[in-house]
Amino acid sequence: MLTAAALTSTTWYLVDRSLTIMKAGVLHFSRILVYVCYKEVERIVCVLIAAFTHFQGNYKPSVRNMSMAASVGMENKEGLKLLVIGGPRAQKMVGIWLFGSAAWVFSMVVLGGVTRLTRSGLSMTDWKFAGGLPPLSDEEWFQKFEKYKQSPEYKRVNKGMSIEDFKFIYWMEYAHRMWGRGLGIIFALPFSYFLRKGYITLRLGLRLSSLFALGAGQGFIGWWMVKSGLEEPPSEYAQPRVSPYRLAAHLTSAFVIYSGLFWTGLSAVMPEPPAESVTLVRGAAKVKKLALPVSFIVGITAISGAFVAGNDAVSVLFVLLLYLVFHKNLLNSMNVQGRNACILIFLGLAYNTFPKMGDTWIPDDIFDMKPLIRNFFENTSTVQLDHRVLATTTLFSIGALWFATRKLDIHPAIRSLIGSTVGMAALQVTLGISTLLSYVPVSLGSAHQVGALTLLTLMILFNHTVRKPSTHLLKSLPQVAKTII
Repeated sequence: MLTAAALTSTTWYLVDRSLTIMKAGVLHFSRILVYVCYKEVERIVCVLIAAFTHFQGNYKPSVRNMSMAASVGMENKEGLKLLVIGGPRAQKMVGIWLFGSAAWVFSMVVLGGVTRLTRSGLSMTDWKFAGGLPPLSDEEWFQKFEKYKQSPEYKRVNKGMSIEDFKFIYWMEYAHRMWGRGLGIIFALPFSYFLRKGYITLRLGLRLSSLFALGAGQGFIGWWMVKSGLEEPPSEYAQPRVSPYRLAAHLTSAFVIYSGLFWTGLSAVMPEPPAESVTLVRGAAKVKKLALPVSFIVGITAISGAFVAGNDAVSVLFVLLLYLVFHKNLLNSMNVQGRNACILIFLGLAYNTFPKMGDTWIPDDIFDMKPLIRNFFENTSTVQLDHRVLATTTLFSIGALWFATRKLDIHPAIRSLIGSTVGMAALQVTLGISTLLSYVPVSLGSAHQVGALTLLTLMILFNHTVRKPSTHLLKSLPQVAKTII
């Protein structure tokens, strides 16, 4: 007859073996998915380059008009309202700067995601606006490590960590912070140069100043977020983690900065949307009515992902499981109820399943918190269910957009963007499901975040491409585009 101790030991042996087998499979599958993601992004970049080239080719005759409008103050209601004055060369320089800044923010968001996935975000227990040098000697590293040992994360999660392991998580967080400060420098210096050269209009200057102020505020928001994770958790069994509200605020602010920079860069280099006839402009206007609500769903889905991460709605239980497997002393010290709870976690209550959440479609505890609204931001089950529903809605909405526009007369650049957006949405959902089923490996988790930003980028470009052209351009367009045989 099996004793309770023997049954528990056998169960944990099976858990250990399952994890080993699963890890090998996940790593292989992760490599495949990351490669597919890379190829899809590469294809999208080619589409964007083709769209820009096509626009530039059709728009060259109006370059003189653009320069003339700039020279007379650019307030002609029938002409263009340019953001950059000084001719095509100035537009190109400002565009490269803005796109470079947007790419820097993109990399910042991805690096921040990796920092969180490697649980490095709470390794630095202090903050200075201007930053400082990292530890350069063994004594300085020892002092930083001693400070970290006073934090709740070390006491409850990383107790016994070596200083070499601490150096890794410290460098991750330090790189994330300094990368943000570097963005401030590469944004501010060209900004001041272009202002002195007179390339930037008042409207553009005010917009960029607002983005710069928001970027400076990101440092404060980031520390405000980290500070919440340095406080003692309310329960002795709870893991230290940052506030999901503050994490969502930090990520949403980054999305706003990125979107603002990318949209402004597009407006600088493409003051008019691609249009060859009035018919194509009318088709773009019809598409725009569908693009705005779909873009809203994409944005809400991306922000909901911050609450999934903030509540550790995918991986925290698995981290606990790993911790128990490799700390047998802790396992032996647990009572029967604790051991049974851990076994139940492994058997599916972590919701690392799809399409069902465990054994049900909708968990029973999604409205357990009071007041009701808290469940949508703090209840792990509700937050993950919301993200699944929103992600599915996003995929079907983009698919419906493609279906509704397939017979419309629209510009080839718009049609290419719709096709690329459908492909990216499908890939993003696939990455999300794979990340969930694989218990959030760093490679897939990072690829999923890259996918979210790439999809957001396509929606920004899509909305920018279907915007209404100026009255001056509309008057110069034929009713039907000329067909070249």
